[in-house]
Amino acid sequence: MADAAPRGRGGFGSRGDRGGDRGRGRGRRGRRGGAKQEEKEWQPVTKLGRLVKAGKITSMEQIYLHSLPVKEYQIVDFFLPKLKDEVMKIKPVQKQTRAGQRTRFKAVVVIGDSEGHIGLGIKTSKEVATAIRAAITIAKLAVLPVRRGYWGSNLGEPHSLPVKQSAKCGSVSVRVCYEFLRLLRSWPCDQTLTMNS
Repeated sequence: MADAAPRGRGGFGSRGDRGGDRGRGRGRRGRRGGAKQEEKEWQPVTKLGRLVKAGKITSMEQIYLHSLPVKEYQIVDFFLPKLKDEVMKIKPVQKQTRAGQRTRFKAVVVIGDSEGHIGLGIKTSKEVATAIRAAITIAKLAVLPVRRGYWGSNLGEPHSLPVKQSAKCGSVSVRVCYEFLRLLRSWPCDQTLTMNS
């Protein structure tokens, strides 16, 4: 018995390795950063989603025609597979609490397919990636058709705004017409909205 190694007291339990094979609560190491979750097949939960999956509704225009609310973003993915998303801005926002300032991140995302559909989504979250993902989902649920028309001549397909549009924010008023859209194509910051629509 003299050759046997002395048995230590151990901090936790009867084993000398502090908890045995349990470690320090860092289980399931094999799954961390492993295979991504596979895309599950879409199971619609709304009546509109079931009609879309059954093939009764064939385009987004039918949904717009009857002013049906879209509650599932998979409906938009089903009809508009060529949607591209662009993160326009990410900024930190703070809220003063009794414990101090709470910082979260606001993401502004615009999506479009360059074929007359555009959507805008804004979401705030503790993490940037979570805010971006949620903003993309909100933008898909807010996709709207862009009415196109002609300006000057009616050659080819409708390619511009049908009428002059104006918008006001604070004391700034912006009037949008075909000449303004041509100028926007030379500005890289505002080009995204016009090209996605």
